[in-house]
Amino acid sequence: MSAANRNASYTLVPGAFIPLKGGRAGPDFVPLPARRSSVPGTMATVPEKASRFRGGYPIGRLYRSELRLMFGRRRNLAALGMLAAVPVVIAIAVWWSGPTRGADAPAFLALVNGNGLFVALTALTVSLPLFLPLAVSAIAADSIAGEASLGTLRYLLTVPVSRTRLLLVKFAAVVTYTFVGVALIAAVGAAIGVLLFGAGPAALLSGAQVGFGTAMGRLALVCLYLTACLVALVAVGMFVSTLTEQPIGATIAVVATAVTCEIIDAVPQLSAIHPYLLTHYWTTFGELLRDPISYGPLVSGLASAAVYTLVFGSAAWARFGSKDVTS
Repeated sequence: MSAANRNASYTLVPGAFIPLKGGRAGPDFVPLPARRSSVPGTMATVPEKASRFRGGYPIGRLYRSELRLMFGRRRNLAALGMLAAVPVVIAIAVWWSGPTRGADAPAFLALVNGNGLFVALTALTVSLPLFLPLAVSAIAADSIAGEASLGTLRYLLTVPVSRTRLLLVKFAAVVTYTFVGVALIAAVGAAIGVLLFGAGPAALLSGAQVGFGTAMGRLALVCLYLTACLVALVAVGMFVSTLTEQPIGATIAVVATAVTCEIIDAVPQLSAIHPYLLTHYWTTFGELLRDPISYGPLVSGLASAAVYTLVFGSAAWARFGSKDVTS
């Protein structure tokens, strides 16, 4: 090191030490604003500044950032558009041809002409086997694997937040997207159903008549129940997402898991394992449309979803917490 360099003063900037000419700041140097300490009349020291981050990066800010990224991507908005189109197609088809249904059609289809809210329930039933699992699987599988494939995961981990909190924030964001997808189907279905078929007292599956407000409350409970069931699929998707850096492969694996469970659930000879399948209790939301409500199947469905979420969520946490991130 030359004598000039030995005598020069240095200033600390992110990523480098820059010598100051003659011990003073050059014309291009812009000093960073000093932060005040918690003690009046003094400036914050380095340990005090560091202590502000011991609690980690603000979770709310990270969560909002994740939501902006998730709902800002065109493919995610296209998936929501696909889900919103399902009730529109059903409503127009029924309005054009009448409420006649085949043997394999949803039971709600015959009740559409009596109350437009059943368009929403029919759309949820139709979307449940494929459209909803596909949308949820794509988002969940992209949560970690998508960041890794783009090479942004290691930079995301430089934020002063633990991997556990980061995983929880991503999980919460995907659950939020799932609820938005379910609620969007219900809202669009209810709106176009009321527009084409009108509103009024609704006949439940048990034959009882309830008012429009009560029917809307039952529809909201259906949305919450389906979201809780799909949270289990979110946990499976995030676990698979921690195993690979290819989001498309992870999506295919999660969708294949859901479809396989549905196929097995349709085979009577395998009824002994039906209660343990991921998708077995998804269609029991129909119990919310009876008077009185039968809570037994609903509790079993929520318990099944909770177990799947706990098991695969813990597996995702264990894998992501010990994963060597290189991309």
